[in-house]
Amino acid sequence: MSEQTAPTGATTVLVIAKEPVPGRVKTRLTPPFSPAEAAELAAAALEDTLRTVLTLPALRRVLVLEGRPGPWMPQGFDVQPQSEGTLDRRIAAAFGTCTGPALLIGMDTPQITPALLAPALSPGGWDGCDAWFGPAEDGGFWALGLAEPDPGLVRGVPMSLPGTGGIQRARLTGAGLTVRDLPPLRDVDTAEDALRVAADAPHGRFATALSRLGRAVVR
Repeated sequence: MSEQTAPTGATTVLVIAKEPVPGRVKTRLTPPFSPAEAAELAAAALEDTLRTVLTLPALRRVLVLEGRPGPWMPQGFDVQPQSEGTLDRRIAAAFGTCTGPALLIGMDTPQITPALLAPALSPGGWDGCDAWFGPAEDGGFWALGLAEPDPGLVRGVPMSLPGTGGIQRARLTGAGLTVRDLPPLRDVDTAEDALRVAADAPHGRFATALSRLGRAVVR
């Protein structure tokens, strides 16, 4: 789907991601997978995510990228480099580039679907709502939406901890925001996570790559 035929909406959709370089992404998949295989799985997850985002109604679609685009990159996205610093600062900086409602997701949930994100991106998604929050099963979060993107709502939140999601959500409610929740999802971090996520999205590129690489690992 090209940028011209992608559905439009009122919200900027941000995907924050790393270039899938061996040894720099999905390191917790090693073992059983090699660094190159882990990077291949990361690329498949990112491609599934980006292709789903292309089907969503959005004002803009932005890939906030650490690294350079590769063959996994479809047309229809603006590419914006990630800022320096810790993850909270990089997320905050991404929101800081937006002037209207924005929804940020990562590259670790290739099982996302348009239906899953529809509540936040529907025409009335921001009516009476200041923020959308998608909790992750590991205690983090997979989606964060802000009607008025304020970097201060994210900056300083400790990331990659079991309590990250709770701290981030409390930051939103503590600021007096009305928060609506999206369904919890599992991030792909470990091989067990990968199997569970592939089972939830069996027809995606991620599931196909995992099936092929999994057979190689068993042999």
